[in-house]
Amino acid sequence: MIEDYAERVYAGVLGKIIGVYLGRPIEGWSYNAITERFGEVKYYVHEEQDKPLIVADDDISGTFTFLRALPDHANDPGLTAAQIGETWLNYLIEGRTVLWWGGFGNSTEHTAYLRLKSGIEAPRSGSIELNGKVVAEQIGAQIFIDGWAMIAPGDPAMAADLAARAASVSHDGEAIYGAQVVAAMEAQAFVEPNIDVLLDTAVSFIPHSSVIYRMIGDLREWQAGGLDWRRAREQLEAHYGYDKYGGNCHMVPNHGVIILSLLYCDDGFQQALMIANTCGWDTDCNSGNVGCLMGIKNGLAGIDAGPDWRGPVADRLFLPTADGGRTITDAVIETGHIINAARALVGQQPFSPKNGARFHFELPGSVQGFFSEGDAGAAATVDIENVTGHSRHGERSLAVRYEGQASGWTARVATATFTPPTTGTTTNYRLIASPTLYPGQTVRAGIGADEINGEPVTCSLYHRAYAPEDELVRSQGQEVLLQPGARAEHEWQLGATDGPLSMGPIAEIGVAISGDAPAAGSVYLDYLTWSGEPNVVLGPPEGKGTMWRQAWVDGTSVFSPRGEPSD
Repeated sequence: MIEDYAERVYAGVLGKIIGVYLGRPIEGWSYNAITERFGEVKYYVHEEQDKPLIVADDDISGTFTFLRALPDHANDPGLTAAQIGETWLNYLIEGRTVLWWGGFGNSTEHTAYLRLKSGIEAPRSGSIELNGKVVAEQIGAQIFIDGWAMIAPGDPAMAADLAARAASVSHDGEAIYGAQVVAAMEAQAFVEPNIDVLLDTAVSFIPHSSVIYRMIGDLREWQAGGLDWRRAREQLEAHYGYDKYGGNCHMVPNHGVIILSLLYCDDGFQQALMIANTCGWDTDCNSGNVGCLMGIKNGLAGIDAGPDWRGPVADRLFLPTADGGRTITDAVIETGHIINAARALVGQQPFSPKNGARFHFELPGSVQGFFSEGDAGAAATVDIENVTGHSRHGERSLAVRYEGQASGWTARVATATFTPPTTGTTTNYRLIASPTLYPGQTVRAGIGADEINGEPVTCSLYHRAYAPEDELVRSQGQEVLLQPGARAEHEWQLGATDGPLSMGPIAEIGVAISGDAPAAGSVYLDYLTWSGEPNVVLGPPEGKGTMWRQAWVDGTSVFSPRGEPSD
């Protein structure tokens, strides 16, 4: 395996989700509309559109969900398109998760799903023969493809082969060729930094008679001929635009945007995303692929070289599927799944930092969704930062730095274990989740105080759960006084509060830090994890809250209001 493989996969996952979050608010906009509103899209624009940043999205959900076909089929390198199609049927909830459910003959993925559901196996489920050329050549084959590349580092032939199998579940023709190009470039980007070399490698896997091959050649000629990226975009639209390649969102024009942004980005992550998004069309899809490739190629340093892309994201992403326990996740967890699929293919032991802890912070800069909760009783500044050291079983930890704390202060940092109260939603993609943490389970964490702290601090684990009216209520574990330089191993078995039906799902788990005197200092969270069997009853609490209904992935098509009979 490549020496820095784990970090490069992490950078690819981050690049994917950053690109999607950047492009999502302007998806479907034209170049003219974008330039009139923003000039160039150089950073997140969700607030200007009054939209959330972290949302459930098909580009993200499909990418990391369909890759589960590998472990679900014993990590067999001979995995077939039919088996990947089975994964679609296993994890999708019809009309509710991952795909745009736009109807048969309209949405390519919905059409393929209905073919699969009726018993037609892949690759016939996505074929031009059954679905027609226009439907089969839309963009979906490309947007879901990055994971297949990241399990084949330095092996573009394998990546292109897996990409063709995965893409053929729902697509055919030019859509498969575009997916193969992206996958081959991303796989080779683990070992090759030059974009021109990556393109030469990638196009060797597709027919030279294809539109994708010809378009890539034209784009390279326009660049070599001295056209700037805006003039090249004009040529792309004139020769390969939506007026020539129809349907809801065709592969060809959008693949052209990806290639254009890579050719003109001057090897910069921000510049590549700026071009991909300013060009318009399917911005979140194109930006996600570009971000992933640039993340793999240039690593974390390439992402960190520009503005703070990572801070607002904080590793957060959602994967709503029939497996609700995997919905609330983060970039580090998904990186681990990709790494372990790749390691299994070559017979290596799993990647399992800090004895398999869920939150281990071993990847540089990772915060795994932790945030400062804040407290009205403390005029405090609380920051978190991934740092080297302060770990008993690894190399890194999460520093919690507090400053300007008032007397009797409490600082809290936590991460989500269930649907947050302010989660963003979109029209097409619902957030369906189960909690990842339940009463009855035992939470463990390693926490240490900085040796240069001026005062001792009291630390404890805590969680917040939805109460009967959907307000969040805290429960706290045992407090431990930490002298400067001291460390404690915390263990807390969660119990049901005031009866099994009195509380809703646990929404957050975290660490509380408090003191009796004004203070500033740092505490280090080495790891946090949990295990054991839940002790919980799925049912309504005494109140009018609704979050309890979202605590499991239900199999109903209608959920009647409380007290009203169903039809």
